[in-house]
Amino acid sequence: MCASVSCESDYDEKKLIIRFETTRLDSRRPLVEARRANVIRIYENILNNSNKKRIALAGGYAAAEALRQVEPDVMAVYPITPQTTIIETFAKYKADGETETELIEVESEHSAMSACVGSSAAGARTVTATSSQGLAYMHEVLYIASGMRLPILMVVSARALSAPLNIHGDHSDVMGARDAGWIQIFSENAQEIYDNTIIGMKLAEKTKLPVMAIMDGFNTSHCVENLDLLQDAQVRSFVGEFSPERHLLDPENPVTFGPVALQNSYFEFKVQQEEAMEKSKAVYLEVAKEFERLTGRKKDFFESYELEDAESVIVLAGSTAGTTKDVVDALRREGRKVGLLKINLFRPFPVEEILVALKNAKNIAIMERVISPGTFPPIYNDIVAGLYQQVTGEKKNIQSIVYSLGGRDIFAKDIQKIFADLETEKVTKNIKYIGLNKA
Repeated sequence: MCASVSCESDYDEKKLIIRFETTRLDSRRPLVEARRANVIRIYENILNNSNKKRIALAGGYAAAEALRQVEPDVMAVYPITPQTTIIETFAKYKADGETETELIEVESEHSAMSACVGSSAAGARTVTATSSQGLAYMHEVLYIASGMRLPILMVVSARALSAPLNIHGDHSDVMGARDAGWIQIFSENAQEIYDNTIIGMKLAEKTKLPVMAIMDGFNTSHCVENLDLLQDAQVRSFVGEFSPERHLLDPENPVTFGPVALQNSYFEFKVQQEEAMEKSKAVYLEVAKEFERLTGRKKDFFESYELEDAESVIVLAGSTAGTTKDVVDALRREGRKVGLLKINLFRPFPVEEILVALKNAKNIAIMERVISPGTFPPIYNDIVAGLYQQVTGEKKNIQSIVYSLGGRDIFAKDIQKIFADLETEKVTKNIKYIGLNKA
C-alpha cells in the first residue's frame, strides 16, 4: 500500500488530502487497514502542527487568548491580582474589535458570578475569571451556578487568602471552593492553562456543570513561556456552537431555574447533581482525548512521570510539577526509583485511577499549597480515604506536606530532601511544613 499526500491552502486553513493505492487486498486486509489508519494519523499530526502558532506568553495572556478563541457570548469582569491580566487583555480584544463578546463590568466578584448565572440561564455561552478574595466573595453564588447546572467557565489564578494580606500564589482559594459543585482542572504552565481553558468550555457545555480552569498565581499567570496556539477555526470547531437544551429566553418551552425545593425534593436535586459530577469523569476523558488528537498533547486525569517502577513518589498539583520533574530526572540518572504523579483533574477526584497508578509506590509524599486548619489538606485526605477503602492489606507510608503558602519559593534542593526522606522512610503521621523560616 502506498499513499500520496497533498495540502491545499485556503487563507489560514489547510485541507489534507490523502489518496490511497492498495496494491493487494487479500488475507492481509487487517494489516493493510491498520497501516492505512496509521498513515492518516501521521499526516493529520503534520497538518495540525502546520496550523500551530508558537509564541511566548504569560499564563494570564494565554488564558485570555483561549477565551477569545472559544467566542463566549458574555464575559462578566471584575479585576483582582493576579487575575487582572486575563480580563485586561480580553477587554483590549473587545476594544480592538477582535471579539464580539458582551463585556459586563460589575462592581464586585459576587456580582460577576451573579451576572454569569443570569447570562448562562438565558442561554449564552458565559465565562469569567477571578482569584483569591474574589473567589471567596463569589462563594455563595458558586453553589447557585452548580445547583442550576449552568455551564459557566471560570479561569482562576490561584492565590492566598487574607488575612494577613498576601497577593501571591497558593491553592487556598480554589481548595476552599472544592465542594461547591464545580469541576476543577489544574494547570502546570502557560500551555496547560491555554489548553484547559478550551477543554473546560467544551466540558462545561457537555456536562451541564460549571468548570474552573486553574493556574498558579504569578508562578504561571505572570511567567512567560513558549506555547503552541491553535488557529481560531480549529478552536471554534473543537468547542462547537453552544445550543443549550433549556434556557429562559425560549417562550415556546418555558422553564424555571432555581425554584424552591423543600424537604420533599431538595435531597433528590443534590443527589442528581452528584451523579452528574461522577459521570463527568468519563466526559472529561472523552473531551481531553479529542483535544489530544487535535494537538498531540497528552491529556488525562493526571500525568504519570517515571511512575511505573517508582518506589518513592511525590503527588501534587500545579506549577511545582516542573521543578519536581527536573529533580526526578536527576535522581533517575543516579539509579534511584523516584517518580511524580501530577494531578490534572481534581474535582471530580479520580481516586480509583490514582490508586492504580500508585500501586508500586511504597513511600508517598503528598505536597499541597494549602493549609486546612484542624485537619489534613484535601488531596491527602482524598487519597488516604481511598486507600483505606481498598481491601489489599498493602501498607504504604504516606507523608502530608504543606509548602509554598503565600507564594514562598520552593527549590530543587527541597524536593531532593523530600525524596531522600521517603527513600529512608522518614515518614511521620504529622504534617511537614517545607521552607519555614527558622525562629
